[in-house]
Amino acid sequence: MRPGAQQYVVARQLYSEDSFTENHEKVYRHRKTMLDHFKQYLTCDAKRAKNAALSLLPIISWMKIYQIKKWLISDIVSGVSTGLVAVLQGLAYCLLASLPPWYGLFSAFFPVIIYFFLGTSRHISVGPFPVLCLMIGSVVTRLVPDVGPPANITGFEGLSMDDQRVLVASSLTFLVGIMQLAMGVMQVGFVVMYLSDTLVSGFTTAAAVHILVSQLKFILGLTVPGISGPLSLIYTLEIIFNKITSTNVCDVVISLVIMVVVFIVKELNDRLKSKLPFPIPIEVIMTVIACGVSYAFDFKTRFGIEVVGFIPQGYEPPMAPDLDIFQETAVEAFPMAIVGFAVAFSVAKVYSVKHDYTIDGNQELIAFGASNIFGASFKSFAASTALSRSAVQESTGGKTQIAGLLSAIIVMIVTLAVGFLLEPLPKSVLGAVVIVNLKGMLMQVRDVPYLWRRDKPDCVVWLATCIASIFLGLDLGLAVGLGVELISVVLRAQFPRCSVLANIKGTDIYRDRKDYIDIYEPEGVKIFRIPSPIFFANIDFFRTKLVEAVGFNPLRVLRKRNKAVRMIRKLLKKGDLQWTSKGFTNASCRPLKESEDESNIEELDLPTDFKDLPTRIDWNADLPANISVPRVDLHSLILDFAAVSFLDISALKGLKTTLKELIRVEVEIYIVACDTYILQKLHDCSFFDDEVLPSMFFLTLHDAMLHILQKHPESTEEKSHYDKIITSVTIHHPGGSLRSRDRHAPETKF
Repeated sequence: MRPGAQQYVVARQLYSEDSFTENHEKVYRHRKTMLDHFKQYLTCDAKRAKNAALSLLPIISWMKIYQIKKWLISDIVSGVSTGLVAVLQGLAYCLLASLPPWYGLFSAFFPVIIYFFLGTSRHISVGPFPVLCLMIGSVVTRLVPDVGPPANITGFEGLSMDDQRVLVASSLTFLVGIMQLAMGVMQVGFVVMYLSDTLVSGFTTAAAVHILVSQLKFILGLTVPGISGPLSLIYTLEIIFNKITSTNVCDVVISLVIMVVVFIVKELNDRLKSKLPFPIPIEVIMTVIACGVSYAFDFKTRFGIEVVGFIPQGYEPPMAPDLDIFQETAVEAFPMAIVGFAVAFSVAKVYSVKHDYTIDGNQELIAFGASNIFGASFKSFAASTALSRSAVQESTGGKTQIAGLLSAIIVMIVTLAVGFLLEPLPKSVLGAVVIVNLKGMLMQVRDVPYLWRRDKPDCVVWLATCIASIFLGLDLGLAVGLGVELISVVLRAQFPRCSVLANIKGTDIYRDRKDYIDIYEPEGVKIFRIPSPIFFANIDFFRTKLVEAVGFNPLRVLRKRNKAVRMIRKLLKKGDLQWTSKGFTNASCRPLKESEDESNIEELDLPTDFKDLPTRIDWNADLPANISVPRVDLHSLILDFAAVSFLDISALKGLKTTLKELIRVEVEIYIVACDTYILQKLHDCSFFDDEVLPSMFFLTLHDAMLHILQKHPESTEEKSHYDKIITSVTIHHPGGSLRSRDRHAPETKF
């Protein structure tokens, strides 16, 4: 580094991969085989057993560092606040699952207890999540519809409609828990990485639309049967519009008042969160007021509105899942397991980064799997985390899952002692609370213009996921979105933006020649870059783009040359052509015509054979006997493999064929910045032979360019406007001293 200047000078010898390996000894590293990994996985010692126990019970880790004086008060305040919200959301979200409201209280209690011991996040609030509730509701209404007989399941005999629906929801939740637990044990928590933020955003926006439509019947006071399957949203809207004249005005007024007040106070909470000690629990306040007013004025009798009704005190005995329901719901259970975990893990990851601790995706799967299995045994439905409830737990000062445990205790108190006070609560109030809490998910629509401007493929994924989920249902929509996302990834890798590079004058930097003005391109040299892995799906694209870059088809040129050699040999044999000191001359009086001899077509793809000819043919000179062969002005081609992360077998074969075609038309190939593991794979797969040699690999692009310019000094002969080159190149010559080639040096003008 030159003092006081943002410049550096490096003096070293020019390196190919072979010369670098010879001069720099590598450290030997033993590569573990699959058997080694398997043995290590089964090996157990005291340290590993301790780590496994700490991993399986994360509560041990954070309880050891729990600061009672600093954290306990915050956890108590947070637990009480979150518990009140959990009670309300449990009742409200249960309507989405088409179940009696009090079962939502079970889902806000049982899963929290298990997650307290097994979960790695200290801030998320476990319990009902509206998207999961809606997905459960679609399965419940499919097997136990509002109108018509239920599905033919043995376990339904002798049960009321509500009991049948509870059996479906709990059995489905049990199956979801088994899937999550199995994925956690098998260490496949990485599957959530395939759900991009864009896909989740589009999916949750569509889910918000479904939730909005599903709550309209409570807002309007209408009786609308539950519909599931593709286009269910359209059919539901059709029924609502047909019955719109039967709207209960009291329900509408109550809902509008609740939504306006809750929305305004929530906005104030957001704007004044730095000044408020904790957010105002406006949903709880409005619910208490609405409940009291409904009881005082007897809304159920006077206005015919639908209320929560009887809430039994205490918990029901555990219940085994139904295996017939497992068979009926296996297809829907898997996306629920993925969505529930993905949303919870995303929220947990945000808070873990904010508060500087780590979470384990596989342990989270185990925690949610065990929570859902345990909860399903006591008739709760699938749990995840609601964004708003988790925000309350974190923003009110919650430090650990002790706040979650206290929220579960609040829910338990309501269930065991004061649940009867909520019996006069209008269902329209719960529907209004649900709709207001959809604001965050619905406002994700604003992402679309941004995505369209910044990344159109991501925008397509968002739109495809959202539209498919709205019209086909959430389960099929998620599958469609995942398919579109994977297709977009494949297409980006299959059709990468290949480019031809050029040297930026005065530097050893190479960039796309289309993007810069002050560039230098030696005559007869091309630099081609492919910014993606090369595999079976894009090897043909790679070849096509390479042919476009060099400006000729090497196989066509090779065949033309071999045809020309065949004809020249034939004319020499007949005596129509003779070799003199001035070159080939026509010894026949009649004009010679190029023949179209197509025999032995396979031989035309072999290297050009000059045996039996008096000299090698200069293909860029005029050829005798009216023979025409495409000129090739290229003598060196550099392939920049810096962005190539892997090659598969199909790509190896296609690459080798392409390189051989270029070599056979006398184009020298140089591959630069190739990953060490790819280079080792080329050796292991017998990639190299008499034509494709390891010496074509160079350490950097600039090394290859300097090598070419030393080998082909004619490439540096400049035109008049290149008389003054501003770049100097410093090269270290082994056994000698440093010397700087000035701007007028004839060898390497850069």
